[in-house]
Amino acid sequence: MPWNERMSSVLLLFASLLAIMIPETQQGPHEKLLLNNLLATYNVLERPVANESDPLEVKFGLTLQQIIDVDEKNQILTTNAWLNLDEKNQLLITNIWLSLEWNDYNLRWNESDYGGVKDLRITPNKLWKPDVLMYNSADEGFDGTYQTNVVVKHNGSCLYVPPGIFKSTCKIDITWFPFDDQHCDMKFGSWTYDGNQLDLVLNSEEGGDLSDFITNGEWYLLGMPGKKNTIVYQCCPEPYVDVTFTIQIRRRTLYYFFNLIVPCVLISSMALLGFTLPPDSGEKLTLGVTILLSLTVFLNLVAETLPQVSDAIPLLGTYFNCIMFMVASSVVLTVVVLNYHHRTADIHEMPQWIKSVFLQWLPWILRMSRPGKKITRKTIMMNSRMKEMELKERSSKSLLANVLDIDDDFRSVSGATGAGNSTINTNLGAGFLRNAATIEDSSLPGSGNQRDLQLILKELQFITNRMKKADEEAEVISDWKFAAMVVDRFCLIIFTLFTIVATVAVLLSAPHIIVQ
Repeated sequence: MPWNERMSSVLLLFASLLAIMIPETQQGPHEKLLLNNLLATYNVLERPVANESDPLEVKFGLTLQQIIDVDEKNQILTTNAWLNLDEKNQLLITNIWLSLEWNDYNLRWNESDYGGVKDLRITPNKLWKPDVLMYNSADEGFDGTYQTNVVVKHNGSCLYVPPGIFKSTCKIDITWFPFDDQHCDMKFGSWTYDGNQLDLVLNSEEGGDLSDFITNGEWYLLGMPGKKNTIVYQCCPEPYVDVTFTIQIRRRTLYYFFNLIVPCVLISSMALLGFTLPPDSGEKLTLGVTILLSLTVFLNLVAETLPQVSDAIPLLGTYFNCIMFMVASSVVLTVVVLNYHHRTADIHEMPQWIKSVFLQWLPWILRMSRPGKKITRKTIMMNSRMKEMELKERSSKSLLANVLDIDDDFRSVSGATGAGNSTINTNLGAGFLRNAATIEDSSLPGSGNQRDLQLILKELQFITNRMKKADEEAEVISDWKFAAMVVDRFCLIIFTLFTIVATVAVLLSAPHIIVQ
């Protein structure tokens, strides 16, 4: 005997033994008879009421399961398989169980007549069921429910619990992003029956059932209240009843706090440290530009997760714009600092207002001082008075005396000391003329020694003037460099205060800070 035939015989023998060991079961005829009697004259188009003028009451309930995942690449927020919030397209995708309960007048029987059969499971296409749909559906098929059996009891009570995935439009408010709360409505109602024919009633006054809800890592469910509405639309004079569930969710901000806000604060602090970097290092401007580009990248990451609407500016975007404005201003002021630091006396002359502001008042306010020069209010006032006295003295001299930088020897002075001053001025004038005559005589032939002395005198005067000019230029360069240091210190303090105030203001203005 072939091996296949041998195995077939063994299996047949084993099946015969099982048939002998297991007792035979007989299916009762009561359920079949009941179905035949109920559905023989049943019309699926007939509204099952005893009186056609009475509305059929349908109890409506909703059970929410879970919040799922975020698909940022496709700009879809899929809250963990069950609740999906598409922020770009402003869609709410939910996996829920609907609960429809009504009483069918035509599906009643006496259980004692049918062997104690209390309930039946019948496919919905053989029974009348309410055409309840979601009004704000965004699904391609409009209805995303899965057709399940209807549980029918002997008193005519019908329970229909179809699970499904629903896509509904949802207005996303990004004003407080990422510290935002979203309220998404799901509006259910009969599509063809008005309120006089079908009356929807909430199954529970608390709203949706959240007993089976599984927590999500990005969204925290606040609640899902329900409300019954009766509205008269422009198309029809009859009132239409709907039940609206509002899914209230709050964004968990821990991810955004540590991945967007904290890096932004750290990057802005690096921009502040740029003011402490010496201008001679050559990296002062490069650091500011690099930080500005980094903030731009972070701002683009925020923009990718938000809908492209102009209704409101998100709170995080406002904060990033403030920090970017601060960093951009720091780059501009860094250019000013470098300009001041590298100025020379032969190209730029320091104006008087810059000397007064950046060399006197601001260093005194910021408690800055130069080596060997202590800046106090008293020294500032003394310097101002000395400059005023110098201007008055120069204005009282003659033109020749100002040009030669000597006392005015050629002007008579009246008054009580006029005679003494006239004598002194006359002697000084005579000495000045005598020196001029000596210089003229030194140019005559035969006066070689005097000519050599005159050349030596000129060389000494040239060297002295050159050294004096070099000292003056070095002092001017030092003044410009100190002015650059003052601007750096002033910007460091101002921008530090701006960053702290902006950060605290953003955090305090948010409805909530951190939801774990």
